[in-house]
Amino acid sequence: MDHFEIRDGAMHAERVPLDAIADAVGTPVYVYSAATIRRHVSVFRDALAGLEQDGQPPLVAFAVKANPNAAVLSVLAGMGCGADVVSGGELRRALAAAIPAERIVFSGVGKVADEMALALEAGIGQFNLESEEEAVTLSEVATRLGLTARAAFRVNPDVDAGTHAKISTGRSENKFGIAYTLAPDAYARAAALSGLAIQGVAVHIGSQLTDLAPLAAAFARIGGLIADLRAAGHDIRTADLGGGLGIPYEPSKPIPPSPAAYGAMVAQATAGWKVRLIFEPGRLIVGNAGVLLASVIRVKPGSVAPFVVVDAAMNDLMRPALYDAWHDIRAVRADGERFVANVVGPVCETGDTFAMHREMDRVAAGDRVAFMTAGAYAATMASTYNSRALTPEVMVSGDRWAIVRARQDIAALIAADSVPSWAHDDMKDE
Repeated sequence: MDHFEIRDGAMHAERVPLDAIADAVGTPVYVYSAATIRRHVSVFRDALAGLEQDGQPPLVAFAVKANPNAAVLSVLAGMGCGADVVSGGELRRALAAAIPAERIVFSGVGKVADEMALALEAGIGQFNLESEEEAVTLSEVATRLGLTARAAFRVNPDVDAGTHAKISTGRSENKFGIAYTLAPDAYARAAALSGLAIQGVAVHIGSQLTDLAPLAAAFARIGGLIADLRAAGHDIRTADLGGGLGIPYEPSKPIPPSPAAYGAMVAQATAGWKVRLIFEPGRLIVGNAGVLLASVIRVKPGSVAPFVVVDAAMNDLMRPALYDAWHDIRAVRADGERFVANVVGPVCETGDTFAMHREMDRVAAGDRVAFMTAGAYAATMASTYNSRALTPEVMVSGDRWAIVRARQDIAALIAADSVPSWAHDDMKDE
């Protein structure tokens, strides 16, 4: 469920007309609903009710990579969420949004020593280690600082998530984690390193999952590993089960499993583990909480279907070009007429295509459209390709709204470049 609805013939974000935002800010612009974010956190928490183990409730650590906007993180901090971060920059964002350090989990396959030191000095809750080499580096940094790093190994269970190849992370050929079969030896060697408290096991097999069976299979392997590690003398206190539960994008596709169904599966899979469970939802929390609002530049005739050329482009919303991802495209003011069209942006790439032969609301030049389900992996993946300004972002709460990231100034973008004094030298001097 989201809070983008048609009222009085026009789409609103909560109680704010999208046209009012577009008139004031221009397009393209991302618009987020704070009410939707809060509702999704509440629904997910309700699904995890009863999963308290050893007197500790589960930690919901939002995957910051899904949407790192400071306003979004502040809403989540107000809901008591933690954060799953994958870079020093994301760590700084989480801390700046007042997410307590002890609720922060640092994941990612390429952490460097400076990032480790930053996280250690902040006092984060856990490092999710992706290799034995990383454990050695973390040990060296922690020992140098006189601190102890609480850590878990991310274990690759070699389970196919059944999702898009570019967002699958739990197969043996993926770059993430250590192989399940090698985990016992890795834990044994890490236990001998100074400055480390190896306290948990982590797993994450992919994103936009639409079937609970792969997750259940992965969790079964992790449960067996936890038992084996404890038998070997390791004090395992946490189990990070990652995120990845899918959300509906395409109306014609089956609806992904509900958070309640996911919670029931987790309860069965983790019974008796006696650990604190950690979850890293991202898309599930913010995906449906955002739209990309764009204007139609013109409708261009095509050999089979007309091209609806909008002022948003692949640099603003990369998912369709990168993953062939579907986003529902709706007119902000629909009159009930429909047509089949190709929706494209102005970037000079054939890949700058949002939809081909899509049945949609009929639109004309000057109309506005909303790309739905654009709150996750959207603005955060934007670029300035074709020297296009980064898209602004707006947060709505009830009848209030605010710009939470201003539109980038092209002059400032150009001014960030520097020209060396010899750039215009005569080539004959070379």
